[in-house]
Amino acid sequence: MALSIRGYAAQNATSPLAAHQFERRDPRPDDVVIDILYCGVCHSDIHQARNEWHGSIYPMVPGHEIVGRVTAVGSQVTRFKAGDTVGVGCMVDSCRHCASCNAGLEQYCEEGPTWTYNAMDRRDGLPTFGGYSERIVVSDKFVVSISDKLDLKAAAPLLCAGITTWSPLRHWNIGKGSKVAVIGLGGLGHMGLKFAKAMGADVTLFTRTPGKEAEARRLGADHVVLSTDARQMSAAAKQFDFILDTVPSPHDLNPYLATLKLNGVHCLVGQLEPLDPPVQAGMVILGRRSISGSAIGGIAETQEMLDFCAEHNIVSDIEMIDIKDINHAYDRMLKSDVHYRFVIDIASLKQPA
Repeated sequence: MALSIRGYAAQNATSPLAAHQFERRDPRPDDVVIDILYCGVCHSDIHQARNEWHGSIYPMVPGHEIVGRVTAVGSQVTRFKAGDTVGVGCMVDSCRHCASCNAGLEQYCEEGPTWTYNAMDRRDGLPTFGGYSERIVVSDKFVVSISDKLDLKAAAPLLCAGITTWSPLRHWNIGKGSKVAVIGLGGLGHMGLKFAKAMGADVTLFTRTPGKEAEARRLGADHVVLSTDARQMSAAAKQFDFILDTVPSPHDLNPYLATLKLNGVHCLVGQLEPLDPPVQAGMVILGRRSISGSAIGGIAETQEMLDFCAEHNIVSDIEMIDIKDINHAYDRMLKSDVHYRFVIDIASLKQPA
């Protein structure tokens, strides 16, 4: 029998999110049934709810930074049992047979991954609904274990903001002796600082906002460069092996490329729009520099990150909200008024509206 679930949904691109009742599928033999405890709020939730990426399916229940407890498992599931603390990130399925999936890189599935919300289930063709809800049903292949050593509410954003910054740092072998710069101090940037520092790198924050030095150092930065100060940018020339660029809107890459060493890499994890202004090709050619990009991470890599976080006591800096305050939280996010991630206490779904 299908599960009737309480959640919050967008009914169209302009209406506020509001209480919504919907059905989850009957659990399959490979499924894990999870009571959701906490769900992080990602800026992409706003893009999707407001159809800013032009592919929204309504009603939409957002949320892909999910932490919860297992309540039941299917007959084929051996990795999880009732009572386990688990997480679900941005994906709930993929084709499972292409070269990317076979390499544990499900986020690059050649047929496209099935997203946790605003997608269609590969098996039954029904819409997927996310973590702004009391329960979720997910294939065990897309569920990860979360250590109870971690502050569970602050672990929720690791499922997106965390893995988005961890994956490129791991791919480019950041470690002791690496000189890393992070552009932007938001939900992604603050995780980039924490991870790069814990990996042993010498870490710099690039920021356009004066007065962030103490906060950046608290989060792991060894140095802070004000990117609007030509003198400071000139002093940073040819310093870095790797730049993690978390800025979500178009910005000029050229000043940052000048701060890369020979063979340095500038990796975009926030911006999806065309590069504007154009990149000066000489800046790339004359230092054998690279501009690259990275999207979240595969399931095995996400588990690796969570285990690293448990070992190093790394979680996101968060602000807890009740689900009835989600629309106000969206408004604040659009003003960059959050340090550094909102997390919904899903227990608040049980309170009167």
